Amino acid sequence: MNRASLVFAGLLAVLLPLSLLAGRVWIPPLGDGTPDAVLILMELRLPRAVLALAIGAGLGAAGAAMQGYLRNPLADPGLFGIAPMAALGAVASFWITPLLPASLAPWGLPLLALTGAGAGMAGLALIAGRTESGAGGGIALFTLAGLMLASLAGALTALAITFAPNPFALSEIVMWLNGALTDRSWHEVAIAAPLVAGGLAVLLVAGRSLDALTLGEEAARSMGLDPRRLLVLLVAGVGLTVGAGVAVAGIIGFVGLIVPHLVRPLTDRLPSSLIVPSALAGACLVLAADSVVRILPLVTELRLGIALSLIGAPFFGWLLVRMRRGEA
Repeated sequence: MNRASLVFAGLLAVLLPLSLLAGRVWIPPLGDGTPDAVLILMELRLPRAVLALAIGAGLGAAGAAMQGYLRNPLADPGLFGIAPMAALGAVASFWITPLLPASLAPWGLPLLALTGAGAGMAGLALIAGRTESGAGGGIALFTLAGLMLASLAGALTALAITFAPNPFALSEIVMWLNGALTDRSWHEVAIAAPLVAGGLAVLLVAGRSLDALTLGEEAARSMGLDPRRLLVLLVAGVGLTVGAGVAVAGIIGFVGLIVPHLVRPLTDRLPSSLIVPSALAGACLVLAADSVVRILPLVTELRLGIALSLIGAPFFGWLLVRMRRGEA
């Protein structure tokens, strides 16, 4: 475990108990007879905290892997088009779920979101996986294919919103696209956590190949890098981590962009050294943000996706300024 992993693991050890205790009702750590304290912790706050950890870890690791693969500090998992495709699948569930048997209805939204993510992964693999021009051509084609999928999914989602079956469904779609962990339970944890864990394992396997790619495409190929294998690993790893998160919490952006920049100064800057600490830092960021939105004294809870966008957009602007000055 490197220094960055130790730092963010220590921060996580502080944030997790605070997240469980904080909320509209503060639960004293030593207990004072707060009514239903155990029920609040076990059925509301703990599953929500676990889900925040899983989603944040997946987005952070995916961001680190993407920035390593594209060798671009502005890369974000949203570029792949997988998150927008997952969102499209989830929006489609508002039409399709009523047609499913009652036993499958609770699984309609997550299953269709995962189907959307899978379709995005398959689209990327079919388009970018056929290149014979080496890693460089593959990366360019991969980026363009991701942008095309993201644009297509965004347009179809807007079309679906336009034809929302009723005002209630329209409100639900818009709120869901903003991303949130409100009212999530162990049901969502059971869906997302295993998929995120699988995606993290795949990204760790890709770490050494990403390191080789930092030496340049020709040097990496001379070291035995297989561009197609690396592409498959990335598509699978990012698809599982990002798709699982979107399936249970909606779109939560900017985590994959912000986190690697926080972690990189604490490491040797190789992609393989970034993946684990970025997962820990992403878990810290999403957990802290979710705790803050939960305790804000607002009539309606601020959506987590909006809160992180309010942080991420200025951070993105700061990165652009640094790049213009040649500092990033």
